[in-house]
Amino acid sequence: MLERFFGLAEHGTDVRREIVAGATTFLTMAYIIVVNPAILSDTGMDFGAVFVATCVAAAIGTSVMGLYANYPIALAPGMGLNAYFAYAVVGGLGFSWQVALGAVFLSGVIFLVLSVLPVREWIINAIPKTLKMAISAGIGFFLAIIALKNAGVVVDNPATLVGLGNVTSASTILAGVGFVLMIALDYRRVPGAVLIGIIVISFIGMLLGISEFKGVASLPPNPWPTFAQLDIAGALQAGLVTIVFAFLFVDLFDSAGTLVGLAHRAGLLDENGRLPRLNRALFADSTATVAGSVLGTSTVTSYIESAAGIKAGGRTGLTAMTVAALFLLALFLSPLAQSVPSYATAPALLFVACLMARGLTEIDWDDATEYAPAVVTAISMPLTYSVADGIGLGFLTYVATKLLSGRFNQVSPAVLLIAVLFAARFALLDIG
Repeated sequence: MLERFFGLAEHGTDVRREIVAGATTFLTMAYIIVVNPAILSDTGMDFGAVFVATCVAAAIGTSVMGLYANYPIALAPGMGLNAYFAYAVVGGLGFSWQVALGAVFLSGVIFLVLSVLPVREWIINAIPKTLKMAISAGIGFFLAIIALKNAGVVVDNPATLVGLGNVTSASTILAGVGFVLMIALDYRRVPGAVLIGIIVISFIGMLLGISEFKGVASLPPNPWPTFAQLDIAGALQAGLVTIVFAFLFVDLFDSAGTLVGLAHRAGLLDENGRLPRLNRALFADSTATVAGSVLGTSTVTSYIESAAGIKAGGRTGLTAMTVAALFLLALFLSPLAQSVPSYATAPALLFVACLMARGLTEIDWDDATEYAPAVVTAISMPLTYSVADGIGLGFLTYVATKLLSGRFNQVSPAVLLIAVLFAARFALLDIG
């Protein structure tokens, strides 16, 4: 039954590999069930209720992705978007978290409408192949800086923005050992190399006493403090228009970039560099955002950590369904999920980042109007800490270089429109 529904043989995979891939993806993104409530609780939201909302919204979005789109991609409340929600909309502008949830809901409804219509698919398919490959590599670089930060290798430095951390600390050394272990296991073609690495490093950390085993099971917290508390009427105020637009715009291009990058890594793009069933994948994150806002969490989006599961062999929606099941299980196993330290998942992200950087090899390095925008796109993602901003800077560079070079025929109306929209977004951010 699973074989027929998900087309496992057609994608060169099997049930065991898909389940291992799903477990790998879940472990690399399990941090969100702790980090997201921690961030949103700074707005006054109940930590336990947001924990439940995070797990359930992730399960809903990932299930739709698996069952409807049949892709091995997981969804959860997006990092960056939750920080914007908490520290810009609520903390900076002074709106209540209920109004902010209303803004997320409205942006989700717009996502849904655009997903049903061919607009979002048209926009994503309009991205030139050069930028698609750069997006894949850029997401890899983004994963790399997240991994290095989680491992303690890269730290904040007021003078140079980033600097070298304490590389002699036990957790950082363990992260390095995990990275090398994963490479060695992968080279020897050991199934589940990434998952094995995560488990081994977590276990060693507990033995050394630098991480804590927090138990196995507990009852889920009370979800009612945030459930259906969104204030849609308040979010319809004129002052919230730009905020709804910001949620819409960032999620659109975060999702677009993530889907394209992950699909390229999984070999799921067609001969024209397009993603089949794209409208279904976009429908998944749209419905998840709407559901998440009702449950009590910020915008839900596709997760770049899905690349870890793809590397472990995940190719179909069965991988996503495994992740969804584990998110629901996490409602009862939150102590166990919290026992996996960030220094154990960091090497997994770094390993996947190395693989995704291969997208740069498919760029035309003999044409400056192709490789320059690609490099700008790729390096901007980690340096701005935003997939969407990296795509925006890449589009603006691409259009400007093509037009100034007299190659007008290589700039489609869709690409030009996207560049103009990004220019408008950057202008609005500057004015704000």
